Parts: sequence; structure tokens; C-alpha cells
Amino acid sequence: MKVFSSESHRLHFPNGELFGGEFVRPFECPERWDYIVDRLKQRGYSNFVTPGELDLSVVAKVHSQDYIQFLENAWNEWAAEGYTADALPTVVPARRMQQRIPNHIDGKLGYYCMAMETAITSGTWQAVKSSAACAIYAQKQVISEGSAFALCRPPGHHSGKDLYGGYCFLNNAAIAVQSFLDDGAKRVALLDVDFHHGNGSQDIFYDRDDVLFLSLHGRPEDAFPHFLGYQDEYGASNGEGFNVNFPMPPDTTYDLWGDALNQACKKITEFSPDAVVVSLGVDTFEDDPISFFKLSSDNFKSYGERIGQLKLPTLFVMEGGYAVEEIGVNTVNVLDAYQGA
Repeated sequence: MKVFSSESHRLHFPNGELFGGEFVRPFECPERWDYIVDRLKQRGYSNFVTPGELDLSVVAKVHSQDYIQFLENAWNEWAAEGYTADALPTVVPARRMQQRIPNHIDGKLGYYCMAMETAITSGTWQAVKSSAACAIYAQKQVISEGSAFALCRPPGHHSGKDLYGGYCFLNNAAIAVQSFLDDGAKRVALLDVDFHHGNGSQDIFYDRDDVLFLSLHGRPEDAFPHFLGYQDEYGASNGEGFNVNFPMPPDTTYDLWGDALNQACKKITEFSPDAVVVSLGVDTFEDDPISFFKLSSDNFKSYGERIGQLKLPTLFVMEGGYAVEEIGVNTVNVLDAYQGA
């Protein structure tokens, strides 16, 4: 299996994030990438590919043009105000406020954000573009060879049509799904196994019947992003019935989680897609610092094998996972088991 990755991810690393009322070192850090690469090499993965330039025309089919322009210009607008620290929003358009795009960068940050822990830095846009390029180039590889791993950083599944947050700016997995469709696929399944609900992916595909979105996650009553991911969100218009959420309570073990995965895989089989994109977050791990599921490292082998049993062209796109020292083991356990299925 080829691995698509870029050293440009290092250009994005904010000075801190807001957590528990304090500014702390971001959980989404460059070492996550390093531990995964180290483990891949230990396990014999040697075919690493650096992607070329990002085709923004594909991105524009997933994200709004004004949002793309915001991401491209945000840091320069922030710096033009004389600010030197990372760009963070201070105000958001809450209920009964106007939903109009302000002129000032402080207002723009609030308009486009969905979570205030996520900062923009001088190198964010370049890192974001390289991350999305990893997903697109890996998608092309799946067409020719049947599987690939896009080691994306920053991650993407919390990014919606016109919003960022949860460490995500462009929705790498959604962009890859759209790229499959552009290349002739009639139907694509997007399976999100990250602990946190893929609110951005749901937002993008909620009214479409050519994409089946399935998310296994901590129930929104208890877990970020809190305001999306309920079981009764089925899709809208043409997409009704093509959005499937599996919210689960604190301390969920693999017995319950694995049953949800089996249900999701059965729905994928019934959907009969031309390809599967997996939003691969490994923050379901029992020792993850910002999650509450209880999967062991061996459990990642079990579900990698289950995904492999679908016998479908499959693209794995890296999302979350914040138990940094174990992230490589858990990620590669999925990939190894998938290939051995």
C-alpha cells in the first residue's frame, strides 16, 4: 500500500489551543505524523509519495468559493492588522444574530469557525493545501491499485462547506470522495471511524444520494462537536436515508463499537459503492486524552480486517488520534489487518 504524505504539514503548528480554560500545547501536533511514519517504516511500508500541487477546482466542488478565499487570505489579513500571534476568533454569529460576512478579519474568523480551539498561523494555508493534495493523489492510486493511505495533516472531517474547527480546514476525505465521483464512480461510501462525529462531512453530503455517509462516534450529548451527530439525522431531500450516525456513550468498548461497525459495513454492502473512503481517526483508543471510548490496540486490527472484508477499493484518510506515542501502532494495525483480510 502506497502512503501519500508531505513534510509541508510542519508549516502548521499553532502556539497553543484553548482547553479547559487554559492555553495548552495543541493536541494536534507534528509528532503525530512522525510516530505514524516511524511505525509504517518499522512494518515494512517503504513506498512513500509526496503529492504534487493541489487542484483547487476539485476543492471548490466541496467547499464554497468565499470560504476557500478566506482560508487563502486569512493570515495576511490578520497580519495586516498588526497582529503577530496566531489568529483565533473572539466572536461568533450566535442565535438571532446576522449571518453576514464581516469585512474585518476578526469578524471573518468568527463567521467561518465552528470551534475556537483551532488557530490559523502563517503556514496554515500551505499545510492545508498539501494535506488535501495527499488525499487527491492517494485517490488516484486507489483507482489503479485498489488501496492507498493518505497521511493527511491537518485533518479534515470537521470542516464543512464553509467552516473550520476541530483542527480541520479543508475536508480531505470529502475532497477525495468528490474526486472519485469526478473520475466516474457512481456511488461512494464515506465511513468515519474517528471518535468525534464527522460533522463537516455530514454537512457537505447531507442532501446527496451518490454518497453514503456513516459515522461511529461519541454521542453529541457528551462529546465534541456536540451540535451534530444524533441518530435521527438521516439526510435531506435526495440524501434522505444516506446519512447514518452511530452515536455511542462514554466508556464504549469494542463489543458495542464493533457491532456498530458491522451494521455500517452491511449498509455499505447494500449501497454497493464503487469505492470506500475511510476517515481514519484512532482517537477511539482507550488512552486517548480527549476521548472516552475504550478500544485497545488489538481492536484496531479487528476492525481493519472487517473493513478489508468489504473487498472494495478503499482509501484511508488520516484524521484524529491524540495518544501520540501509540498513534503509529494503532494506525498501522488498521492498515496491516485491512491488507491481510
